Amino acid sequence: MKQLSRLFFAFALMGSSMLSLAADSVRPYALRHGDSVLVSVWKEEALQKEVKVLPDGSITFPLAGRVVVAGLSSVEVEKLVAEKLKEYIPDPVVTVVVTGIEGSRAYILGKVAKPGPIPLNIPMTVLQALGYAGGIDKFADTDGIKVLRTGAKGRQVFSVHYNDLIKGRELDANIELEAGDTILVP
Repeated sequence: MKQLSRLFFAFALMGSSMLSLAADSVRPYALRHGDSVLVSVWKEEALQKEVKVLPDGSITFPLAGRVVVAGLSSVEVEKLVAEKLKEYIPDPVVTVVVTGIEGSRAYILGKVAKPGPIPLNIPMTVLQALGYAGGIDKFADTDGIKVLRTGAKGRQVFSVHYNDLIKGRELDANIELEAGDTILVP
């Protein structure tokens, strides 16, 4: 019986550390232009406002003024706004809730059934995006598909060989899309 309780304890400990590792690997959502957030200050009814992240990556909030938030998590924005409000409110408790992720989208252009923006409200790969766009036109160059990305690493171009992907080859080319990516289907 003692051995059984030790075994149970070992499994419980292993399970809790696995959950901890899983929680640590989740990246917080980074705000982008076009997203909406609700900013509120505890016990300050006049300081509750839903704002949209502007194309320059900023929001405007009463007393805090212009605050650059693009690329920041909601927790980071809370700290930034609270710091700006300290001049007017002692120890402000700021809450930022993401209410819309319109800025999180990719684009698909070219010979697909439905070209245009693709909302990235869930993780999405190139193949999934092509399916979302209604599939590839029969005259498309399936070996010429490219994903264009501009990010921290500069401009990148990824080649996607559609025929290989659907045959289960070159699966590394089925990359997960990031906000702002553009899929070109010639």
